[in-house]
Amino acid sequence: MIDTIEVTINGKKHQYSKGITLQEIYGDFQDKYQYPILIARVDNRWRELTHKLEENCTVEFLDLTSSEGNRVHIYGLTFILIYAIKRLFGKDADVIVQHSVDKGVLFQSTFKLNEEKVERIKAEMKEIIKRDLPFTKVTIDRIEAINYFEEIGDIVKAKVLRYSMDNYVTLYRLGNIYNTFYNPMPISTGKLPDFDLSYIKDNSFSLRFPTVYIPDKIKKYQHHPKLFEIYEFYKMWGKVMQVQNAADLNRIVSSGKIGDLIKIDETAQGYRLLDIGKSIYERIDKVKIVLIAGPSSAGKTTTSRKLSMFLECFGMHPKALSMDDYFLDRKDCPKDENGEYDFECLDAVDLKLFDKQVGELLKGEEVTIPTFNFVYGVKEYKKTMKLEEDDILIIEGIHALDTKVLTNIPREKKYKIYISPLTEINLDNHNRIATTDNRLLRRIVRDNRTRNYKVEDTISSWGKVRRGEELYIFPYQDESDAIINSAAMYEIGVLKTYAEPLLYAVDPKSPYYEEAKRLLKILRLFLPIPSDSIPEDAVLREFIGGSYFHE
Repeated sequence: MIDTIEVTINGKKHQYSKGITLQEIYGDFQDKYQYPILIARVDNRWRELTHKLEENCTVEFLDLTSSEGNRVHIYGLTFILIYAIKRLFGKDADVIVQHSVDKGVLFQSTFKLNEEKVERIKAEMKEIIKRDLPFTKVTIDRIEAINYFEEIGDIVKAKVLRYSMDNYVTLYRLGNIYNTFYNPMPISTGKLPDFDLSYIKDNSFSLRFPTVYIPDKIKKYQHHPKLFEIYEFYKMWGKVMQVQNAADLNRIVSSGKIGDLIKIDETAQGYRLLDIGKSIYERIDKVKIVLIAGPSSAGKTTTSRKLSMFLECFGMHPKALSMDDYFLDRKDCPKDENGEYDFECLDAVDLKLFDKQVGELLKGEEVTIPTFNFVYGVKEYKKTMKLEEDDILIIEGIHALDTKVLTNIPREKKYKIYISPLTEINLDNHNRIATTDNRLLRRIVRDNRTRNYKVEDTISSWGKVRRGEELYIFPYQDESDAIINSAAMYEIGVLKTYAEPLLYAVDPKSPYYEEAKRLLKILRLFLPIPSDSIPEDAVLREFIGGSYFHE
């Protein structure tokens, strides 16, 4: 019988006793990391530090500077936050996760909150971290878990689990409370010393932490009122429609009323876009350009075309221009630190030509505009454009809100729109659906349908896309005159029917298998929703097919 195994870590081979845990060896490598090690990748599989090594393998330890480690860090801090609140204010005190805010997460308390109480919560969290309490993983019967959550008053979690067909569920225990988190957890509270809390208003506060993109510090909270207000509006809308979490949506699906919800949601979205069109029309004497920007898979194309139709209802004549057609020829495109073309940066755009031609168009001149040939990587000049007196220019592009774009055009001539799917429903009170995951699911479905990409192809490029968004899109969202939430209340259930088969097809040996499995865990909590009732002009059609604007 072989009692030792060979474990490769950081390119070096080590001999260990068979059955040794990651917890027993990670300390030998901690000095190579900026932050505490939180999780490990064992032969491309994410493993908590309690995992036993039974055979030869390759191990990569991860801290919060990795996307996987960062999620572990956030969920661990969330559990500490909940535990601290119950210790301070009693077992009935709780928080509900809201949405992301300025490199952090917004929470709302179920009890009266103020700055002094938030400082007490922060101090209690630090004490819990100092005590280095263990997060204990347990697997129990699903019905037993439902009974537990009903007993402690967490009815939402109990309802979510009722729609699961799993016989057993995984819970985590901290102190004397249990909770569900659909993500691996750290081994103990002492591994999570880096966080901050800030009271905002109306019983809400932010939990902030270092991120993959700013790993060396915790960013001071900066309030973004426009984005905050749009999030709050859609949370209120969810309350009005009684759809705030996975269980609520599943209830509507199982009652056969999902078609009604789709019609109501899409009608409301149309009215909101019409209001923006009206706002533009009311400034018609000044506004000559509408600039639309947003992250990947936000639904920019459908939204810009629907907005153009609404503007026509007011007697305006929109003409479209895409910044993607103004890429530098590929041979001139800048490269990133890895020597690969960086198509996300502003320097990849022929900004001089773009600014010049837009200026000429506003003067009423006829311009020969480029169309970028993505196959050959060059601009081709085959079309002309001229703006008549009643025409308005609709410009779409990821850099459209950047203050370095169109500096030759006065600000009052521009109407700027930021668009993103700001997902308004949660999995439950303590587990949210990140807008990033919503967009990734959209992109997986669209890439497969339109480009025949595998899930691995989409996920492999996602990190670079996200980095570009953090650098070149999100910093300029406050420049917007209007923010559009392109997320549909029902869409996760629809994306499930398209994305699940693709995610299940990812090979377990693939380096992207664990990310596929993580997304599947989210989708499994939702009942499938057929796409029959979704109108042809819905943003979601841009991704699942059948769009009036794309096919």
